[in-house]
Amino acid sequence: MSEQFRGKALPLHQEGMTEVVDRLQITVAELWAVLTVETRGCGFLPDRRPMILFERHIFSRETDHQFDSEHPDISNRKAGGYGPGGAAQYDRLHRALALDRRAALRSASWGIGQLMGFNAEISGYGNVEEMVAAMLISENHQLLGMAGETAHNRLDRALRAHDWAAFARGYNGPEYMKNSYDTRLAAAYQKYTMGPLPDLVVRAAQIYLMYLGFHPGSVDGLAGRFTRSALQEFQEQHGLPVTSNIDETTLLVLRQEVDKLPN
Repeated sequence: MSEQFRGKALPLHQEGMTEVVDRLQITVAELWAVLTVETRGCGFLPDRRPMILFERHIFSRETDHQFDSEHPDISNRKAGGYGPGGAAQYDRLHRALALDRRAALRSASWGIGQLMGFNAEISGYGNVEEMVAAMLISENHQLLGMAGETAHNRLDRALRAHDWAAFARGYNGPEYMKNSYDTRLAAAYQKYTMGPLPDLVVRAAQIYLMYLGFHPGSVDGLAGRFTRSALQEFQEQHGLPVTSNIDETTLLVLRQEVDKLPN
């Protein structure tokens, strides 16, 4: 079942960042603040499926509440009840797919920007199936979808003005304060204006190491000790010179090993 939502799962590249920053006329720090708060900075799970969160209250709404009584954990007028994150969210999604595929896909948020399926059309896709197909390809595609929704709802203005409450209200809904989205966005922006931005080469290496079963720590674009340790372990296993350097050559070898993984 997991193969149904597994695609190329490519990490974010500079071209995608540049395209979105130019389209929304925002800074890289503003964009990274949103990405960090929405998905902790990564759009894919270790098994190369997009990061998702299944929203039972959306599924209830999308199906006119017809499944609420028999399946209250995945169809409920009340938000919440998410259970464990990560791959466990696909268990909930697959149960909903068996009831109503279109509604199920529209009831999950997808990828690095956690784009809700019901926003597929306003984000520039023909339908939710087209949107989900794009989410499987790369974080660049995920980012472009997020940019489409942001531009459609004119939330790029809030980002440029650093009106975090307005952005959070528009992006996460009227109950954004429950999860402190506005204060977390402000803190993340402050972090990226004061400190280094994620290095996309390091970040891509972290994602590939994660796919390959190593443990590089957080996908944050910073070559910390967990990332260096995971890289050295990979190099030892593949007969490569053991270094702590992450460059384009290292990235190419990592990508080649990921390409060998079963689909």
